[in-house]
Amino acid sequence: MKIESACTSILVGKNASIDGTTMIARNDDTFHVLSPHRFYMHPAWKGEKGLTVKSPLNKFEATLPENGYRYNAVPNVDTEHEGDYEESGINEKNVAMSATESTYGNERALGYDPLVVDGLDEDLMVNMVLPFIESARHGVEYLGQLIKQYGSPAGNSVLFSDKDNVWYMEIVTGHHWVAQRIPDDAYAVAANQVAIQQVDFNDPDNFIWSEGIQEFVEEHHLNTDKEGFNFRHIFGTMNEKDRHYNTPRVWYAHTILSPDLDDPQNPESADLPFIMHTNHLITREDIAQVLGSHYNETEFDPLGHGSDADKYCYRPIGLNRTQNSHILQARDGAESIMWLNIGVPTYSPYVPFYTNAQDTDPSYNQTPMEFDVDKDSAYWMHRELGMLVESHYNHFIQQNRDYLTELNRRFRVHIAETDAATAELTGDELTEALTAANYKLVAMVKAETKKQIASYVMQGLELSKLTFNMDKNL
Repeated sequence: MKIESACTSILVGKNASIDGTTMIARNDDTFHVLSPHRFYMHPAWKGEKGLTVKSPLNKFEATLPENGYRYNAVPNVDTEHEGDYEESGINEKNVAMSATESTYGNERALGYDPLVVDGLDEDLMVNMVLPFIESARHGVEYLGQLIKQYGSPAGNSVLFSDKDNVWYMEIVTGHHWVAQRIPDDAYAVAANQVAIQQVDFNDPDNFIWSEGIQEFVEEHHLNTDKEGFNFRHIFGTMNEKDRHYNTPRVWYAHTILSPDLDDPQNPESADLPFIMHTNHLITREDIAQVLGSHYNETEFDPLGHGSDADKYCYRPIGLNRTQNSHILQARDGAESIMWLNIGVPTYSPYVPFYTNAQDTDPSYNQTPMEFDVDKDSAYWMHRELGMLVESHYNHFIQQNRDYLTELNRRFRVHIAETDAATAELTGDELTEALTAANYKLVAMVKAETKKQIASYVMQGLELSKLTFNMDKNL
């Protein structure tokens, strides 16, 4: 069971990115180190009555609309026992959704609007929303209506984007939530805390909220500030766990994405800004660097050389229990891409998949529950890669970085060539060509990764401490 989704999220507006695309990204972190996932394409449906979804976890059940768009997703393998948790995808209308960032409301607010035990939770949220939305804003509004109808059994934050807009929605009690549009020239980072700050109820173009939330706050005396409506202060938490588990991740992401910061931030500050502006145009590689990071080049790096008190002071962003990491890129005038890392993001590549595709390679959509050396599984192959690199980190990390750098170069070539080759195609012909391009890229990545694994194994055999150099003259 996915006990929690202790994730880290990044949202980037189109004018803050280097190529004018919007990007939403997240690490899907689970409680257990091994929780096998697969990557598949859910086909569209039309005129199908009586389709239902049901959670094996809290017994939530609902009927789906008769028509749904095609979308891709990254669910659990053992859905019968662990729930679907489809997590992330892009539908055929080029709307992206990532769900969820676990978010925790405080006891003051929850005392008056408690969580709904059998409500709509993370495990079925993508199933219930992504096939039916036509824009990022529509996603917020659609999910908001579902929360009004069913209630929420947990604090959940959800990312939506299309080619023009990026929205972040925080559901903090059984029925109350706020969503904020990320400005085009800005980015935002969230890490398991309520992140949204001042809400402007006179600006419905950039804020959407649950019905009656202002009256709810006023009636129950929840606003701790003398002025304004700071959503983080009203509904959020700031305790010792936050200062060591959550806020330092936001701080470190800011140091990477805003290298032009004038004043150093405090990694334990309760007031790290949600909306961030930077003179640095953000690349897909920047986001990948953040999502795989572990306080690199600081005293807080658990793989570094600081004292134990520093090395284990803060929870890093990249973890061995990250089951998948994704960057959902909606492109204007070109096909959307899901950059999927189904290994430990510190060591594995973000493989670009065109989402206008018929299906996914069997090595991604057929993940066995256990590691089998004879099975061709992307999930287990990249788990093996990460384990080998970290087992001899100082020996292998540069080779691993070279491998990732070369793959990133080849990914850019692949996308440029595929975009050019398919520029005049439409309809089924385009979908077939992009599906074939995805298969071709998977084959290349698989071959290169297996070469790396073989190299690490052979080098590792020479690093055993069970050795003895005998003087040949004796």
